[in-house]
Amino acid sequence: MEQQRDYVLRTVEERGIRLVRLWFTDVLGNLKSFAISPAEMENALNDGMSFDGSAIDGFSRVQESDVLALPDPNTFEVLPWVDPKGAEARVFCDIAKLDGTAFDGDPRQVLRRNLNSARELGYQFYIAPDIEYFYFDP
Repeated sequence: MEQQRDYVLRTVEERGIRLVRLWFTDVLGNLKSFAISPAEMENALNDGMSFDGSAIDGFSRVQESDVLALPDPNTFEVLPWVDPKGAEARVFCDIAKLDGTAFDGDPRQVLRRNLNSARELGYQFYIAPDIEYFYFDP
């Protein structure tokens, strides 16, 4: 994990990344994000970035709204289609409470829990793409 973290920081510097988008999904599976500057990236990897979770469907009520986005360095990618020079990147995040414990409404956490439950029952989960198409002869 430390090696991947170092790779992210080095890539941000060497590629001249201007924005890093922190990606996560709401409970409906809709992609959400906010952007940080390269100067904030090291802190984000170490401590996460707080944001108002009450603005995200299914996350938090206003009274307990602040949550942390914890970047997963294994998901870091430069986004070449945004800027041909590759000046923007993205990283998927886990969502946690401010004390660092997992947020139960985070879809990534829900998936982890379900995979662990299935594993405890002796099941293994496999997934692969299945690309299909239909050819119609006129």
